[in-house]
Amino acid sequence: MTNRRFALTFIFTTALVDSIGFGIILPVTPLLFMEITGEGISAAAQYGGWLMFSFAVTQFFFAPVLGNLSDAYGRRKVLLGSLLVLGINYMIMGFAQTLTLLFIGRLISGIGSATFSTCNAYIADVTEPAERAQYFGLMGAAFGAGFVIGPVVGGFLGEYGSRIPFFATGTLIFLNLVLGLIFLRESLPREDRRPFVLARANPVSALKRMSEFKIVLGILGVLFLYNMGHHALPAVWSFWSIERFDWSPREIGYSLGFIGILMVFVQGYLIRIAVPALGLRLAGVLGLAFHSIAFFGYAAASAGWMAYVAMIPGALGALASPAMNGIASSQIGRTQQGELQGALGSVMSLTSIISPLMMTQVFGLFTGADALIDFPGAPFVLAGILTILALLLFIRATTDFEEQSAPLPR
Repeated sequence: MTNRRFALTFIFTTALVDSIGFGIILPVTPLLFMEITGEGISAAAQYGGWLMFSFAVTQFFFAPVLGNLSDAYGRRKVLLGSLLVLGINYMIMGFAQTLTLLFIGRLISGIGSATFSTCNAYIADVTEPAERAQYFGLMGAAFGAGFVIGPVVGGFLGEYGSRIPFFATGTLIFLNLVLGLIFLRESLPREDRRPFVLARANPVSALKRMSEFKIVLGILGVLFLYNMGHHALPAVWSFWSIERFDWSPREIGYSLGFIGILMVFVQGYLIRIAVPALGLRLAGVLGLAFHSIAFFGYAAASAGWMAYVAMIPGALGALASPAMNGIASSQIGRTQQGELQGALGSVMSLTSIISPLMMTQVFGLFTGADALIDFPGAPFVLAGILTILALLLFIRATTDFEEQSAPLPR
């Protein structure tokens, strides 16, 4: 129990560091694009969409490879390799003087971006199926805590230069890598590993194998629609808040930090009560419903305080993701958990290819000089519609799902 507790603590710390790094750069990304290109906020948003697109394309193809590698050679090597690649990426972006170098950094990051999926596979290795959703929720809490710390720190550091947060992120990730090299133990015993087969290590094969499980196939469809909408937040939040409320990097950081506080409460505490009381299925239904309410709230917000009010149902929507992951993981055997997380990663990457580009283009269409209607919240309306569709599919896909009871994680 002590070894498991220490390992899970390190895994949650890794998720925290990763999310801090992601959150640190959000407040300054628009400024960096405008600094490099010399163009305005609308054009910067569209460049940001293409940057996320390039990252997602490489992640889409490499997520199944890394998932299969972790099933064959263990989680530790894949996780530490991912941290190394992420650290290099942030350093490259910090030194970048051209768009080309920025894109090279993100392509490299996309190749090795298996941190969260490998962390989830690690959790699946050391927990029972019935309790995984609650631990996946703690992963979300770690991500939320990173959003409390990261954007606030990023907004503060951004006042001293748009590149400082990138260097801070790279340093933080390298420090975490050193700790992992020293302390992290392997979670997947050799007898539970399977040979690496290249033919299985691609998105089509991974998704095809997961589609053999009826409920998992439905969850994959739900995740596709859900993430198509959810990517509106990282894709346009900074641009939208500047355009709509004229927020500074520090104010953007505060808003993301507030979202993070709410996420820590929901996924670090509330979900441990809600999931046993409601069950995975009802928790997923409520989470998706709350998300749709939040998106329409953002779209309608005409003042900054209204955006903060909409963040509350948005945080309650965090019940959805661990519930869906918990349902899917419970349907898959021990030797395929990495492959499952790779398939889930591919779906999320596919939406990352399509959605950010789509959302930033919609933002540009409704905020540019030639816009027929000035409506910065248009991407959030689209996100709300997609989330409602995800909710309807989730209800149908999980009709035959049987709940299992689980103890609270300690």
